[in-house]
Amino acid sequence: MTQPQDRLPIAVFLSGGGRTLENLLRHRDEHGLPIDVRLVISSRKGVRGLEIARNDGIPTRVVRKTDFNDDDYSEAMFQPVRECGARYVVMAGFLKHVLIPQDFHQRVINIHPSLLPAFGGKGMYGPRVHAAALNRGVTISGCTVHFVDNEYDHGPIILQRACDVLPADTPETLAARVFEQECQALPAALRTLGES
Repeated sequence: MTQPQDRLPIAVFLSGGGRTLENLLRHRDEHGLPIDVRLVISSRKGVRGLEIARNDGIPTRVVRKTDFNDDDYSEAMFQPVRECGARYVVMAGFLKHVLIPQDFHQRVINIHPSLLPAFGGKGMYGPRVHAAALNRGVTISGCTVHFVDNEYDHGPIILQRACDVLPADTPETLAARVFEQECQALPAALRTLGES
């Protein structure tokens, strides 16, 4: 069993239901993923992701983008991360654009539900990604864990996992299959980062 000092200290940014956070906590508890989730920041109040964090004893904050200009918003998001000592930020269903400060260059990671660079960019999230993949007629989809920079879905790729696209797929069935890959890819990426 890993000791607390051996766990990778992370903060999580989210906007909604917290499925990705829930998956990370399950991997921590059931599969020994060596992470220490020190803080969860949500872009909205009253979301399930905050409840999941609180039930696990993780400190939470709500930072609404509408309350800040871009630079102040970035500071409001990242200063609490500095204060809690997190080494990485994981964007886990975080749907806002935030400027990445220089001291967090290649320390913010995101998981996107496609094989980037395909089906990424502004407005490409949730069912839209899977609908675009189906409309294009691709036969393989998947997910990408990547470092976040100041462009949408653009930073260096850490890891990808693929899955088949089936002839009868809908955006919902494809989303479910891709999410199965996400549930494996993000913990694997965090293990890799923790070892580096």
